[in-house]
Amino acid sequence: MKLSSLLLVACVGSFISAPLFAGDVMVMDAYARVASKVAKSGAAFLMIHNHSDQDDRLISAASDVAKRVELHTHLEEDGVMKMTKLEDGVVIPAGGMHELKRGGDHVMFMGLTRSLEHGDMFELTLTFEHAGNVIMTVPVDLERQDKMSAHAHSN
Repeated sequence: MKLSSLLLVACVGSFISAPLFAGDVMVMDAYARVASKVAKSGAAFLMIHNHSDQDDRLISAASDVAKRVELHTHLEEDGVMKMTKLEDGVVIPAGGMHELKRGGDHVMFMGLTRSLEHGDMFELTLTFEHAGNVIMTVPVDLERQDKMSAHAHSN
């Protein structure tokens, strides 16, 4: 690989992993997953920090990668985990943080408009009640392990 190609990959990688801001809200460490190349749905996960002195709320997400993009969570009902839409969004506490993670709150992509493969990237817009929009590029990472699962297996 040429040096110029390596530099381009390094620059794009650092841009994607760099925190993004909207007002006092910082979004970082975003990535997306799909179950397979022919999947009709996928999900994105990320960390949100609220540096303000008032609660904010993630109220919606949008992307042209899917026909519908919603905020979802997993809830247990009668011993069965079910995914459900978060109608009221996700509260990000003042001075606090909230992680959208596997098995919990996440951005859900339904009716994918194209195949998503490891290394692909797409644009995602997160809308906050007070901070406004964060427009970000999200990498598809099919190799990333859930931090909690990794710790659970190492003991």
